[in-house]
Amino acid sequence: MLPRVSVLALAASPEGGSPWLQLAPFAIVLAIFYFIILLPMKRRQQKVQAFLDNLKVNDRVVTTGGIYGQITRIGSDTVQLQIADKVRIEVAKQAIGGYQGQEPVQEPVGHRAG
Repeated sequence: MLPRVSVLALAASPEGGSPWLQLAPFAIVLAIFYFIILLPMKRRQQKVQAFLDNLKVNDRVVTTGGIYGQITRIGSDTVQLQIADKVRIEVAKQAIGGYQGQEPVQEPVGHRAG
C-alpha cells in the first residue's frame, strides 16, 4: 500500500521563492517566442511591403498563384498584368509573389505552412 502524502507537503513553502523568480521561466518563453517567431515574421512582412511598394510598370512578375505576366498598370490595391497578347487581368497587389526568374518574395499559395 502506498504511503499517504499530504497535499500541503507537496506545495512550495510560502517563503520559498521570490515572485520574480517564479516569473522568470514565463519571461524566457516569451523572449524565445519573440526572437524565433515574431521578429522574423515582422522582417519578412517589411520585405514584402517594400517589394510591393517598389513595383513599377513593365516589371515582369509572377503571382503567388503561378501566373506570369508584365505589369501594365498599378492601382492602390490592384495591378493589371498582361499575360498574353491582348490578354490583361486585374489581380490584387498582395498576389504578386516576385519577379520572374528570381527567388519569390512571397511563398506560392500551394507552399504555405499551415
